[in-house]
Amino acid sequence: MVQKSARKLWTRDELILAINLYCKLPFGKMHHRNPEVIALAHLVERTPGSVAFKLANFASFDPTLRARGIKGAANAGRLDQKVWNEFYSNWTELAFESELRLANKKQTAVEELIEESELLQFPVGRTKEQLVKVRINQAFFRKAVISAYNGTCCITGLKQNELLVAGHIRPWGVDEANRINPSNGIAINYLHDRAFENGLITITPDFHIRVSPILLKQQDDTVKKYFHKYDGSLMHLPSRFLPDPQFLKYHNDERFRA
Repeated sequence: MVQKSARKLWTRDELILAINLYCKLPFGKMHHRNPEVIALAHLVERTPGSVAFKLANFASFDPTLRARGIKGAANAGRLDQKVWNEFYSNWTELAFESELRLANKKQTAVEELIEESELLQFPVGRTKEQLVKVRINQAFFRKAVISAYNGTCCITGLKQNELLVAGHIRPWGVDEANRINPSNGIAINYLHDRAFENGLITITPDFHIRVSPILLKQQDDTVKKYFHKYDGSLMHLPSRFLPDPQFLKYHNDERFRA
């Protein structure tokens, strides 16, 4: 009798690439027919079904999905959990490492992974290597946050990618450790992002929108249309990477102009 060959175990490098994709895909698109799943399967020399199943393994660790009663696959391994924990405890380094590994697999420069729409402005005075890392991590952050919200503005429900940004709850300059943490991000349109940055709106730790009295006092029809009607309403919640209530509390206490 011919014995079946042993199943090829996933390596840490492959798992890092799988988590990279997990962070970038909307939850409902983690299936074997998705072209992005197929592309990663080709890069790591596995079947699309195997990659899709690994993404389901990671879903079993995701705290937001657990809170929604979604369990994911039940047979994730120890290495799966270990690499997942690495990501969650050090987003800045692991996000960048995953992009470097992806570029290596694609045999391209890591800068080529950044889409033109994701090229942001950064302070001068950094080395080229520092700038590359910042740009790569910001691009990763944007993809992770926008996909978590399924391309939907958390305030208005707007679904137009060109009009959405991945806004930070605790600002970039305030919390270095959580700059790339998707739970420190919200998908939000440009107008309300500016209002959020300037404390004219906030989101409470129980995920309700508050509008500053500065705007509520204004009776202009435009202000009423774009701000007043959202006061007290529940934000559009993400499928993953739910905003950390402690980050929201910070914004309520320190940034909101009550």
